[in-house]
Amino acid sequence: MGLYPYCLAKLRLARQNIYMVSRIDLVESITCNTHVKGLTHNFYRYPARFSPVFARTIIQKFSKPGDVVLDPFMGGGTTLVEAIAAGRHAIGTDINELAVFISEVKTSVLSEMDIAEIKLWTESLPSKLNFHSIIVKDKANEYPLNLSLRHTWRIRRILELLLSNIRLLSTHIQRQFAKCAALNTAQWALDSKTKVPSVSEFRERLYKNIDTMISGMIEFKETITRGGISVNAPDFICRSAVGIENEERFKQYAPPSLVLTSPPYPGIHVLYHRWQILGRKETTAPYWISNCMDGCGASYYTFGDRKQKKLTKYFEQATQAFSSIAKILDSNSTVVQMVAFSDPTWQLPAYLNSLVDAGLEEVFLKEFANSEDGRIWRTVPNRKWQASVKGNTPSSKEVVLFHKLSG
Repeated sequence: MGLYPYCLAKLRLARQNIYMVSRIDLVESITCNTHVKGLTHNFYRYPARFSPVFARTIIQKFSKPGDVVLDPFMGGGTTLVEAIAAGRHAIGTDINELAVFISEVKTSVLSEMDIAEIKLWTESLPSKLNFHSIIVKDKANEYPLNLSLRHTWRIRRILELLLSNIRLLSTHIQRQFAKCAALNTAQWALDSKTKVPSVSEFRERLYKNIDTMISGMIEFKETITRGGISVNAPDFICRSAVGIENEERFKQYAPPSLVLTSPPYPGIHVLYHRWQILGRKETTAPYWISNCMDGCGASYYTFGDRKQKKLTKYFEQATQAFSSIAKILDSNSTVVQMVAFSDPTWQLPAYLNSLVDAGLEEVFLKEFANSEDGRIWRTVPNRKWQASVKGNTPSSKEVVLFHKLSG
């Protein structure tokens, strides 16, 4: 048998394996619209995240314990949390430093001592989070955009006090956890809000969030312990997916058996790097709170300007990114994506052509299709970037795509 027929035979066998292991109700997990909950998933509401139920089902059915699972656009780390809980080696990359911070906190297991110290620290906060406390502000650091407005300065002030007291925690992992709690609470208070809550409401929410996050961390830890899971710590890399085949850290791993991801959506407005407050005012607060670097515009995080004619740059970037991803796969690897489009009539074919150019070939699970095109579509749950005033638009739907390496 020549090399080409041999590769083609392996591709056909891989397709058959996908179909066989998928003889369950995948549609139920894909179309799941329940609120995100469990483990550490509620640490932060990252934009356009998909359901942990979906991630869990895909990981269980397209990989086995000990396999490598990669998310090259990891965002809030849903894939990584579920991969670790299922005993897989988890690798995540993202161009957004905030995504790396969140994913690391969600997957860094706290010890009993860490949890005990965080609880003691939380109990001491009520006496410290008052406006009579003095903070020495570093003049080199300016306040985040739009946090000094008449309606927001009080929240900024309480956040300053909170961040100042986080330094009192003794270990890095404790401080990162506490920063994430501050981030979580500030997002609740400011993001997509037309009315900013009071300081007392902020404090109350903060204590509740810390308690909920500790419970989630304990559940995450117990899940790993109960399953007897022993895998390497997850590997997070703050970088573009373009060129990841040259990343030294990938060379220590076998090819991923599963790539599970949700890349930037073509033509859809998603703010990965800002919060919107008091209408459409943007703030850089997430990076200030988490002590991460920013400074880039929206198009930096989304493959290009969503208003560009024909989205030429977006599809060029998609081809480059998935070309790099394809170079670290083998014939047993499966790529599963959840994607939405502002106008799927022309954007979906263009997107699929980008993947073909990258060396990937679509695989259809027609038995589970819920659409005439042979694919599985779902209605977008209530997300802040999906403007409710527009009603049921074309971008109100997401599609799950399955790909293998081309023959």
